[in-house]
Amino acid sequence: MNWITNFVRPKIKALISSQKDVPENLWQKCPGCDAMLYHQELVKSLHVCPHCGHHLRIDVRTRLGLLFDEGMFQETDLPKTAIDPLKFKDTKKYTDRLKASQSATGRKDGIVVAQGSIGGQTTVIAAFDFSFMGGSMGMAVGDGLVTAARLAVSLKAPLIAIPASGGARMQEGMLSLMQMPRSVIAVEQVKEAKLPYIVLLTDPTTGGVSASFAMLGDIHLAEPGAQIGFAGRRVIQETIREQLPEGFQTAEYLRDHGMVDMVVPRSQLRDTLITVLRLLMKPRQVSLARNKRLKAGGLTADEAGA
Repeated sequence: MNWITNFVRPKIKALISSQKDVPENLWQKCPGCDAMLYHQELVKSLHVCPHCGHHLRIDVRTRLGLLFDEGMFQETDLPKTAIDPLKFKDTKKYTDRLKASQSATGRKDGIVVAQGSIGGQTTVIAAFDFSFMGGSMGMAVGDGLVTAARLAVSLKAPLIAIPASGGARMQEGMLSLMQMPRSVIAVEQVKEAKLPYIVLLTDPTTGGVSASFAMLGDIHLAEPGAQIGFAGRRVIQETIREQLPEGFQTAEYLRDHGMVDMVVPRSQLRDTLITVLRLLMKPRQVSLARNKRLKAGGLTADEAGA
C-alpha cells in the first residue's frame, strides 16, 4: 500500500478543490513600469497606472460610459455588410476569425456608433473596438463611419471619432482600402453641414486609419503615450536606415510637431470635450437663433446685413 498515493494525494486534491477560484483578471501588469496592479484599484483610476501614469487600453463600452453624461448612451444599429466577400483564408478562414471575435466581444464588428449628450450637448461618437481583430477597418467599419456622419448631420450634432486600430483589414483586400476615401467623404459631409468634427486619438492609431479620417479633425485630442502613426517604427528605420528620435510616433511627439492639438489625461477628457464642444457649438447656436429672429421679422440675413 502506497501511503503517498492513497493518503497524501487525496488530501491535497481535497484541499485544492475546496479553495475558491481566483479570477484570472484580479491583477494586471502595467506595460509601462511592469508594476502589478489590482483590478479594483485600476478601475477606480480609469485604467491609468498610479505609479507611472501609463494609460492602459480600455473597452469601448467603458470609454463611452466615461464620456457621455451619466454614462448613458444609445447605440445605433449599423447596416448589414457582406461577409467574407473574397472568400479569404490564411491559417484560418476569415469567417472563422469573424465568429471568434464576435463571440469574444459580443458585437458584430470593430466599431460602435452611439449618441447621447456630453455636457448637455447632443453628440454622436464613432468608437473603435481594438479587441475586435485589432480594430481593423473593413467594410463594416466603413459603413459605421458613414452611418455616424449621417446621424450627426440629421441631429445637427458634432461628431467625435475615437480610433484604436492597426489599420486596414487585410482579409478584405482592396475593399478594405476603399473605406479610406469613404471615411473622408463621410467627414466632409459633417464639415459641409458646418458641424464640428473632433478626433480623440487613442493607442494605437495606425495604418490606413491614421492615413484617412483620423487626421482630418477640426481638433485633435490624444491620450498620453498613445502610439500614432502610419507604418511601424521598425519598418521606418529599415527603410530610411536612420535611428528615429526618442518618443517618435507618440502623442506627445505629434503634439510638439503640430499634428495633435492637446494631449489630455483620461481623467480630464470629458471636461475638455465639454469645453471644446461649447466653444465650437456656441457660434452655430447664436447664428441659428439670429436667423430665426430675422425670419420671424420677415428679413433675410443678407437684407439685415445690408
